[in-house]
Amino acid sequence: MSKPTPAPIDPTRIPQLATELVKKVRFPMLATIDGKQPRVRPVSPVRTEGFTVYVANLKSYGKTTDIEANSNVELAYMDEDHNQVRITGTAEVVKDRKLLEDIWNANKLLQHYLGSVDNPSLIIYKINPNRVRFMLEWALNYYEVPVN
Repeated sequence: MSKPTPAPIDPTRIPQLATELVKKVRFPMLATIDGKQPRVRPVSPVRTEGFTVYVANLKSYGKTTDIEANSNVELAYMDEDHNQVRITGTAEVVKDRKLLEDIWNANKLLQHYLGSVDNPSLIIYKINPNRVRFMLEWALNYYEVPVN
């Protein structure tokens, strides 16, 4: 079996391609660390601003304990053509009331299941990116994407 040959890519388009892929993929995978064991699970971002991603969570979920112990995380996005974006960063709990209300008001699913933005089970994590990489299909070569 021969190695796939990806189409050439204009390096100036990489930030745009990475941004489009993040917008397109609805359920990225979030990686955390549970002690010495990596854990990966699908998440549904509730807001995305460039490569800063907000993820809703419940306090009872395993990733809560993982992130409390080690805030280093990675989000992995892959589309149907195997193009990938990896956002490496740190997770922090959102405490800004206006931001929480903005996210809450824009998300009918949160409203339906949790009833109130003041539900004590609700946590919104902000994933602050410190590295973003893009890979076109199975090129096996990541391109660094500016994190601004």
